[in-house]
Amino acid sequence: MTSTIDPDDQGKIILDMVDRFLKVEVKPYVRQLERDDEYPAAIVEKMKEMGLFGCLIAPEYGGFGLNTRIYARIIERMSSVWMSISGIINSHLILAMAVQRNGTEAQKQAYLPRFATGELRGGVALTEPDCGTDLQAIRTMAKREGDEYVINGAKTWITNSMYGNTVALLVKTDLSAKPAHKGMSLLIAEKGPGFEVSRKLEKLGYKGIDTCELRFENYRVPVDRLIGGKEGRGLQQILGGLELGRINVAARGVGIASAALDESVAYAQMRKTFGKPICEHQAIQLKLGEMATRVHAARLLVDAAAQAFDRGERCDMEAGMAKYFATEAGVENSLEAMRIHGGYGYSKELNIERLYRDAPLLVIGEGTNEMQRIIIARQLIERNPV
Repeated sequence: MTSTIDPDDQGKIILDMVDRFLKVEVKPYVRQLERDDEYPAAIVEKMKEMGLFGCLIAPEYGGFGLNTRIYARIIERMSSVWMSISGIINSHLILAMAVQRNGTEAQKQAYLPRFATGELRGGVALTEPDCGTDLQAIRTMAKREGDEYVINGAKTWITNSMYGNTVALLVKTDLSAKPAHKGMSLLIAEKGPGFEVSRKLEKLGYKGIDTCELRFENYRVPVDRLIGGKEGRGLQQILGGLELGRINVAARGVGIASAALDESVAYAQMRKTFGKPICEHQAIQLKLGEMATRVHAARLLVDAAAQAFDRGERCDMEAGMAKYFATEAGVENSLEAMRIHGGYGYSKELNIERLYRDAPLLVIGEGTNEMQRIIIARQLIERNPV
């Protein structure tokens, strides 16, 4: 996958490739796959062939090495057609970036090329039944025995865990550490004895993608799979990945909001009431104007966050702003699209009801929007001391 093409030209080539892929390989099959809640195995294989699982992985390890701005545009395009496939890439790349940013050279050589091809594919196992946003409250324990860690505990809401084969597993390696995050570590965990997918979770939307509960009973991981080789750094290692995840989720929000707008603009020109297309009614024009503004503003916020991430700057405020605004835009536009479409928007014959069901996940996942506003405010104060 190594390339000497100018990054801007490479980005355009890849975006064109993604557009063709979505038109031919995804769009015709979305409604049936979503209705059946069926894992899109054939689509995932095509994504592997295209190298999309390595789009952020550095060229020296077999990836495209794309910048985050191009990545966000890929995710936006995917989400405008079917949000579920963007999640299949997101969780996998947070795993890969945890290794690329924090792993030892031996770990990078062993895992990144296989992540890039999709041979090893998975996500991040952070959330537990009694702990979501407060990651320091996790209970999954890893006890060292010789050259292995023995792990016991449970995780929930883990994407790519049924059909994937590897996760970045956040564990407690020191229960007595104060503060608690100093006793947390991140492991590269491949499926094996003691690693059980206990059940698939049923969801309102976000169908097709595998979201599961995991159980670990005396599951063993070699010590050399401790990311970075030192205990106590797991929470910090994964937080950088969550910034990337929030940019991904924000880009999904733009995709949902954009799709809802495009569907509404087209429908409003075809549907007639009182002798004229509804796009000529002021009430509909007000909705379309608001929807278009949300899309444009959300896209700019995502781009700003992606640029900050690419510069290597701390960008929890920028990512939080993008995530908060863009995902709310997705929810609001999907509801307005349903109102514009009337009864047809409520029907499974059109895409609007799927957008409406998919959008609410975005305001919850990768840190709730309530938490994003707190992060924004705290960073605002920290960056502007009196």
